[in-house]
Amino acid sequence: MMQTILVVEDDYELNQSISYMLREEEYEVRSAHSIKEARLACYEQEPALIILDVNLPDGEGFRFCKWVKEQKDLPIIFLTARDLEEDALTGYELGAEDYVTKPFSMKILLQKIRVLLKLAAEEAEDVLDDGYLKIDLSRVKVEAGGRECAVTPTEFKILQEFLTHRGQLLTYNVLLERLWDIDGQFVDKHTLAVNINRLRSKIEDEEHKYISNVYGMGYQWIDIS
Repeated sequence: MMQTILVVEDDYELNQSISYMLREEEYEVRSAHSIKEARLACYEQEPALIILDVNLPDGEGFRFCKWVKEQKDLPIIFLTARDLEEDALTGYELGAEDYVTKPFSMKILLQKIRVLLKLAAEEAEDVLDDGYLKIDLSRVKVEAGGRECAVTPTEFKILQEFLTHRGQLLTYNVLLERLWDIDGQFVDKHTLAVNINRLRSKIEDEEHKYISNVYGMGYQWIDIS
């Protein structure tokens, strides 16, 4: 699947040059020449990455960056003629991943894009967010229905196993082997069932069920997003 990059630049010639270069690299490209157009593009199709100028006809790119980061943590590269240190610091403080000043190298810009998209893909593998349940494995954080869930180390390890093997049946023996002696505690089949039931009580409700008990065999994570 082609990744979409949004280019927000009011210089039409530069916008076209960057867009052409990205299409040659087999990215899908959306072009915007103002904050208004950029917001509309984000509503129509969420980009994988945004290249953003600071000086735009209807406001500063800083404002758009702040808006984007409040919606979702998409990678943003500022590409601007404003080379003051305080401008760069503002960009980074707002959450931008990079701040590139003009003139710039197209080859270096492409490499920065590749690196950021790779990092974003790796981080996405560690995060589940279906609107109700959010699990961030790298930050050891679990939220359900907008509330943070306090999970034990064993429960979190169980979540890791389920998310790493989504849709697969994890037999009792497989889970017991992987949870064996976690934090110095012996885990048997009964303890496993207790932990999974306790975990389900924290992350599930009547409308959101994630863990299926395959009778006599084991457990399976079911994506409902």
